[in-house]
Amino acid sequence: MTKNPTVTLCTSQGNIKVELFQDKAPDSVKNFLTYVQENFYHDTIFHRVIDGFMIQGGGFTAQMQQKKTHAPIRNEAQNGLPNKRGTLAMARTSEVHSASSQFFINLVDNDFLNFQHPSPSGYGYCVFGRVVSGMDVVDKIGKVKTSSQKGHQDVPVESVKILDIIQD
Repeated sequence: MTKNPTVTLCTSQGNIKVELFQDKAPDSVKNFLTYVQENFYHDTIFHRVIDGFMIQGGGFTAQMQQKKTHAPIRNEAQNGLPNKRGTLAMARTSEVHSASSQFFINLVDNDFLNFQHPSPSGYGYCVFGRVVSGMDVVDKIGKVKTSSQKGHQDVPVESVKILDIIQD
């Protein structure tokens, strides 16, 4: 059995090491690692932070400019992995199969985000990794002061940058 890949998110608040579940979410992991290898995440931000819920990043610059992405991928939320505290999941729009570069880290168990049934309202959000170290950094990011900026809610007042994501 091959070992799951790991990456380190180097942020302005500290480092977060994540194991990626390529065995359970192969398309999501391949997609994420493609963005990592292209340095797509360099100098992006956590643009949506909701204490007691999750931190989301991977798509916007500090100026709240959305970056151009590859085509969306298939939602693998049926993989049996729950949205528990410390898991990494693909962010998406209300369209089930719309995930591209953005991801979030669950600050708490968010069971309502799990796959329930194959309908738009029940499909859920694909978990594709988990924090193995640096959860203290995730929690610290989850506590930053937020406001509305350029039509977006829950944006950190002071940018929380993803300086880089490095495959270990």
